[in-house]
Amino acid sequence: MAKYIGKRILMMIPVLLGVILVVFIMNHISPGNPAELLAGEGATDEAVAALEEELGLNDPLYVQFFNYVKGIVTGFDLGTSYQTKRPVIDELMDRFPTTAKLALLSIIISTVVGITLGIISAVKQNTIIDHISTGFALIGVSMPAFWAGMMLILLFSIYLKWLPVSGVDTWTGWILPAFTSSMVGMATITRMTRSSMLEVLCQDYIVTARAKGLSEKIIIVKHALKNALIPIITVVGIQLGTMLGGAVLTESVFSIPGLGKYMVDSIKNRDYPVVQGGVLLLAIVFSLVNLLVDIIYAYVDPRIKSQYSRGKKRAD
Repeated sequence: MAKYIGKRILMMIPVLLGVILVVFIMNHISPGNPAELLAGEGATDEAVAALEEELGLNDPLYVQFFNYVKGIVTGFDLGTSYQTKRPVIDELMDRFPTTAKLALLSIIISTVVGITLGIISAVKQNTIIDHISTGFALIGVSMPAFWAGMMLILLFSIYLKWLPVSGVDTWTGWILPAFTSSMVGMATITRMTRSSMLEVLCQDYIVTARAKGLSEKIIIVKHALKNALIPIITVVGIQLGTMLGGAVLTESVFSIPGLGKYMVDSIKNRDYPVVQGGVLLLAIVFSLVNLLVDIIYAYVDPRIKSQYSRGKKRAD
């Protein structure tokens, strides 16, 4: 298992280098000059040129890329923000906990509600409950996050006045953003759980368990759900990574000072180091989530763990 984890970590290196390269190129081919934005509208050409020299924007692209990667490798230095003059890593770490909290709350809601609805829908196949559940999943997948957020604000904040319109200063402020961010994940997990459970419920060992007189609850939870978890875990892991990277719209709608909103503002201001550092941080987190999912596989499915054990014995 340790060897497998080590290989997966090494495989992350070329992926992260590719992410850095793509974002670096996209930043520099996009229209706009950060030096002109920082210098102001009335700045002279000499002032802009001096600022470009100070920021290192006059160097060839391959030199800028090499220096950036060198700073990351030697000391995880993501550069300095053009706007605030603070280290990018400090700026990101100030905001990442907020985004991470929103993503964790959203994935908890998505997982609990999605798995529950998926199980009920599979057990009650082709009933009115099944149709309502699948209809809800279809609506959740199709509904844009920004539109869902505004509708929830209108209902619960404007009309009913139960929850705050924006901000997360109190625990009630997290409710609407978490539900908004969880809707797509909730629908996706519901559909995957239903599909996986329907496949498992048709297996011979489920028929045998029922023939032995086991209660339906034990059959569903202990036998069916456990064997249906592999694709569900995969979807949950993907949704968690998506929520971390896709919090931009939710944070913008609810004015949450998280990483997503900060990156959008940085793109507008051509703050290259912040954009590159933010994307790199999200790529690292997404890769670690995928690694965690692969590790969980071995504990959920004994067959996967036995494959590693057999491989180790053969090597010995």
